Amino acid sequence: MKVQCLNSSALKTRNLIKKTFAELIHEKKVLSKVSVSELVRRASITRSTFYTHYDNIYQVVEEYKMQTIELLCNEELKLYSIEDILHYFDTIFACLKENEETYHLLLTSNDSLLFLDSLKKIAGEKIWDVLKDTLNDPLDQLSFALFMDGIIVQIINYYRGESKFTLDQILTQTKKCFCKLFT
Repeated sequence: MKVQCLNSSALKTRNLIKKTFAELIHEKKVLSKVSVSELVRRASITRSTFYTHYDNIYQVVEEYKMQTIELLCNEELKLYSIEDILHYFDTIFACLKENEETYHLLLTSNDSLLFLDSLKKIAGEKIWDVLKDTLNDPLDQLSFALFMDGIIVQIINYYRGESKFTLDQILTQTKKCFCKLFT
């Protein structure tokens, strides 16, 4: 992050840049087709304004990624039990719902798959740390990986308009499946 002091004006500008970026990635479908020139023109800002906040387009993506990772790694969300994990799912899906428009725009691009892979890895490791001592079958780790992959696919399908299920339904089934598989 280039701008050190994020006053309200700087925050508004960064949010405008991120919103415009999300719209462009939604339209272009590929990150490499999004240019700073097009972004600043669409956002009605100058190139120098963009470069005051970011070095390049990839830093905008990185900021989206870091915001979500910060949520998933939040120290207040320590996981010790199944109930903690179920609450963690609630927290993740609340974030998805709160930022639904942005994720809808971002997750239509295939470039977003790398973003989701890193999120799946972080959340998966945090959850697996709770489960690993209670599961005895060596294939439980495979079951868990399949479970996490399935959640990601359902979220992608939802945001791409390829699912007939709501986020609330996906959350409910995620929690039910988790309990059936791992408790």
